[in-house]
Amino acid sequence: MALHFRKTQSNDVSALFAVRGKTRDNPISKQQLAQMGITHAAVVEGLESGELYGWVCVNQDSVVGFCTGDMATGEVLALAVLPGFEGQGVGKRLLGNVVDQLQSNGANPVWLAADSNARVRAHGFYRRLGWLPTGDVLENGDEILALHAT
Repeated sequence: MALHFRKTQSNDVSALFAVRGKTRDNPISKQQLAQMGITHAAVVEGLESGELYGWVCVNQDSVVGFCTGDMATGEVLALAVLPGFEGQGVGKRLLGNVVDQLQSNGANPVWLAADSNARVRAHGFYRRLGWLPTGDVLENGDEILALHAT
């Protein structure tokens, strides 16, 4: 299996929505994302303006994972990998690429919101990579984790 990593392009956006709807622990459909104000047009605009920055992992011309960050706030907005590509370092590499750019842009700390349920894979994943809870919790119960520049 040949995996290729590259910066997210505007023509990847439909694939990002497809991947996000097929994740194992927290799938979110295109319709649910639209209700949150996350639309195809908004993501394309964010990527083209430089407000959003992301990386994708491609296998045989199909996006199998992605990570996107907000350049203004330092927030990692999404990290999603298809179940068949979990456990291969895809998420770690995508996240690392986006974090590096956010930090290069001056974000400190870089942060994200994640499920606080220890049974969800993301809970342990982020902690193993050095992300720490800030003590803040969103209305939906997600906790805020931060990765401070070293």
